[in-house]
Amino acid sequence: MIELETGPAPQYSVIWMHGLGADGSDFEPIVPYLGLSPSVPVRFVFPNAPQIPVTCNGGYVMPAWYDIISLAPDSREIDEAGLLASRDAIAGLVAREVTRGIPAKHIFLAGFSQGGAVAYLTGLSYAATLAGIIALSTYIPSPTQAAQLATGASRETPLFIAHGTRDDVVSLTLGEKARDVVAELGYTFDWQTYPMGHEVCLPEIQAIGAWINARISNATS
Repeated sequence: MIELETGPAPQYSVIWMHGLGADGSDFEPIVPYLGLSPSVPVRFVFPNAPQIPVTCNGGYVMPAWYDIISLAPDSREIDEAGLLASRDAIAGLVAREVTRGIPAKHIFLAGFSQGGAVAYLTGLSYAATLAGIIALSTYIPSPTQAAQLATGASRETPLFIAHGTRDDVVSLTLGEKARDVVAELGYTFDWQTYPMGHEVCLPEIQAIGAWINARISNATS
C-alpha cells in the first residue's frame, strides 16, 4: 500500500483502487495533476489487491479484487463473495482513516475498472455518508447485490462517474448501466464521457480534481 499526503495534518482522505493486474502505484502519479487546493491537505491511500487466480485469464495469478469468471463486451460474471471480501477490506481502510482523525464524511473512495466496482459497492453499502465515490471506466457487477446492500446514509454520498466512449474492455454500455443503477437508487451523481479507450486522460483527471475541490469547498463553507 502506498500513501501520499499533499500537506501536513491531512483533513481529507482519498482511497483509490487500481484495476485488474495493476497495483497501488498505478494512480500515484496523477495526484499533482488533480489541481487540488493547497489550503486543505489530503491523504491518498493506494491499496494493493490480493494476488489470486483469475478464471477469465486462464487461471493466471495476478492482482485482482475478485475473480472474473467470464466476460463479454456488455456483461461480466464474477465471484460475488470475492467482491464482498474486497468491499470489507476497503471498508476497513475507511475505518482506519477514521481512527487517524479523518471523519467518514471527509473520505472519498475512487476506483478504476475492477477497482471502481469495489468503490461502488463499498460506498453504496457503507453505514455512513462519505465525501464521495469516484467511479472510472467501471461497472456494477451485480445490480441486485448493490440494491440490497445500499444504505440510507450512503444515499447522501455524491458520485463522479466517468467513462471512455471508445472503451473496448469495459464497454460504455456497462458504464451507463451502472449509472442507471445509482440513478434508480436515488443517488446524486455527475456523469462524464471522454473520447478515449480503457484509460484515463488529463481532462478527466482535472475534472476529478475540480469535483473533489468543490466537495471540500461545499463542506467548509
